[in-house]
Amino acid sequence: MRQLMWFRTDLRVQDNTALHAALTTGPTIALYLISPGQWRAHDDAPAKVDFWLRNLAELAWALGRLNVPLLIRQADTWADAPGVVRDLCHELDIGSVQVNEEYGVNETRRDRAVAERLAAHGIVLRSHIDQLFFRPGSVLSQSGSYFQVYSQFRKICYQRLHTALPSCLPPPRAQEALGIPSDTLPAAVDGFPVPSESLRRLWPAGEEAALERLEAFALEELWCYEKRRDFPAQPGTSQLSPYLAAGVLSPRQCLHAALRNNQGEFDSGSPGVVCWINELLWREFYKHILVGFPRVSQHRPFRRETEALAWRNAPEELEAWQQGRTGIPIVDAAMRQLLATGWMHNRLRMVVAMFLTKNLLIDWREGERWFMRHLIDGDLAANNGGWQWSASTGTDAAPYFRIFNPVSQSRKFDPDGHFLRHWLPELAHLGDRDIHNPAGLGGLFGVEGYPTPLVDLSASRERALAAFRDLAGREV
Repeated sequence: MRQLMWFRTDLRVQDNTALHAALTTGPTIALYLISPGQWRAHDDAPAKVDFWLRNLAELAWALGRLNVPLLIRQADTWADAPGVVRDLCHELDIGSVQVNEEYGVNETRRDRAVAERLAAHGIVLRSHIDQLFFRPGSVLSQSGSYFQVYSQFRKICYQRLHTALPSCLPPPRAQEALGIPSDTLPAAVDGFPVPSESLRRLWPAGEEAALERLEAFALEELWCYEKRRDFPAQPGTSQLSPYLAAGVLSPRQCLHAALRNNQGEFDSGSPGVVCWINELLWREFYKHILVGFPRVSQHRPFRRETEALAWRNAPEELEAWQQGRTGIPIVDAAMRQLLATGWMHNRLRMVVAMFLTKNLLIDWREGERWFMRHLIDGDLAANNGGWQWSASTGTDAAPYFRIFNPVSQSRKFDPDGHFLRHWLPELAHLGDRDIHNPAGLGGLFGVEGYPTPLVDLSASRERALAAFRDLAGREV
C-alpha cells in the first residue's frame, strides 16, 4: 500500500517518526504544501519562509537518496488542504497519509478536516508524536488537569525520562525507485521577500548544518551554558531554535546530544547540561499549554482576568520600540539585532517584552505579532508563552510587580557594553558606564544622533503597577 508522507514543520529525514512509519509500511511519496495565505494569517516572517524553502531544497536532496519523490502542491490556506491532499491520494493510489502532530488550534482543525475528508474515501490519516517527548494529555496533575506551573510539569517529565527515555530512530533505508519525478521547488513565495544574504548566511539550511551546530554546541559551549547564556555578547546559547522550529532537528536529537556530554544524567552532573535540558522542557511545557488551554493560540491571555487590563494605544511609541528608537540602549540594540538577523538573544526577548508591556503599557499581542513577523525561529507556543510570561498574563508568569529595569539588566549582562557598541555605533564612544544610560549624562538633547528615552523608567513602572492593581478582584 502506497504511503504519503506529508511534511510540515518536520523538514528532516533523520529521526522523523512519520517518515519512518511510512517507509516501513509501504512505498512512500512525500508532499509539502505551499500555503502563503495561511502563513500571512499566522504572521510568519519572510526570513522564516525563506528558511523553510532553503531547508526544503536540502530535504529534497536527502529524500532523493532514499528514492522518495517530493511533490509540491498549492493550498493557499489550510481550508484548501483537505481537497488538495484527497486529490493527490486519488491520483497516486495512496492508502494512508502519515503526519507528525502539530498543536495549535488551526493546525488541529486542519488535521481533523483532512482526516475526515480522507476517511470518507477509505484513506487513513495516521499521526505521530514527533516534536515533543510526551504527547499532550499524558503529563497531568493528580487531579487529571494540565499543569499550569512549569516546575511541577518538569518534575513529572524527569520521572518519565528516567524510566522511558525516548530514543532516536535508526537512519532510514532507501526504497525501490518509484518512477515518479520530484517537483521543482520554488525559490521564493509571493508576499515573502527574500531576506538579505547576510541574514541567510547566519542560518545555513539542512540537517547536516543543524547537526554540526548541535554537536559543536554540545562539545564546546554546553558545559558553561548556565553561566554564559544570559550574556548577549558571548556565544553562550545554542542558536538551534530555528532548526527546532522548522523541525530540521528533533528534540530527541538535542536531548541525546546533551546526555552524551553528561554521562547520561538529566538532573545532576554538569550544571550547563541540566540547565539546557530544562530549556528543552520549557519548550515542551508551552506546547502542552497550547493543547490544554487553546485560547492562548487565539490571541487570548491565559489569565482571563487580564483581559480587562487598560493597555495604552500609543502607536508612535510602539513604532519607536519596533525600530529600536526608544532611547533605552539595551532595548534598541536588541530590536536592531532582531531586524538584522531574524533572531534575538533570549534574555533580551524578556527585557524588550517587559519594556513594551510594563514601561510602555502596550498590549503584549502587539509585541507577539511583531516578533512573529520578524523571527526566523518564530514558534507559536514558545513566542506566546514568552510574551505572556513577560506581560504577567500567562501561565507561571512573572508576578506583575517583578519588572525588569532595562538599564540594570544591561549593566549586569553586558557590563563592558560590547553588545551595545555592536548594534548602536552612535554610542560606541561612550564609556562602559555611560553607554547603558546616555540620558544620565544630562543636557537637553542627550547624545547626538540618539533619541532621549520614551519614558521615565521609575514613573512608568508605577503606572504599570497601578494598572495591574486595578484588576484586583475582577472576573472576566
